[in-house]
Amino acid sequence: MISDNLWVGQTVRLTGFNKGDAKTVSRWTDDAGFLRLFDAVAARPRNEDEVLKWFEDWQKNDRSVFFAVRPLETEQLLAVVSLEDILWSHRVAWLGIGIGDREHWGRGYGREAMTLLLDYAFGELNLHRVQLTVFEYNERAIALYEKLGFRREGVYREFMQREGRRYGMYLYGLLHSEWAPALPEVRTE
Repeated sequence: MISDNLWVGQTVRLTGFNKGDAKTVSRWTDDAGFLRLFDAVAARPRNEDEVLKWFEDWQKNDRSVFFAVRPLETEQLLAVVSLEDILWSHRVAWLGIGIGDREHWGRGYGREAMTLLLDYAFGELNLHRVQLTVFEYNERAIALYEKLGFRREGVYREFMQREGRRYGMYLYGLLHSEWAPALPEVRTE
């Protein structure tokens, strides 16, 4: 049966961004710990104007799809998820996720948002492969990716340096034929 709403799960939904979200994302960038999980570039706070510019760039890019992750009942921004640098001729995309506030970490929002995004990637966009990279010290993310069926395919050895120590970055991939949704049922309302 075809779902009426591809972006609604049991506890979260995927939506577009609004200007008010820029303030929230800007606040997230004040947390260097969040940034060190989210991106390999040097951590630095971003103001609302910089975040709005990100939003504008995302909307103009026909090779990327970005979603805000929100609870079913409110407009609160919990996380961002994305399919980026999509190679349409090869049906391949890079996946990204960032859960902003630490109080939302470890509550299942990431798993459900990823499940919705992967259902969308394979079912709606007809992608063949979704891939991602993760820093070796991000153990919680690695556990989630493996639970969702991603396979470690390689490592960029000593890829980055943080606080005087070198860390690897792992490459994970998931093929359409390997995807089995991790949630029992997606809401259709």
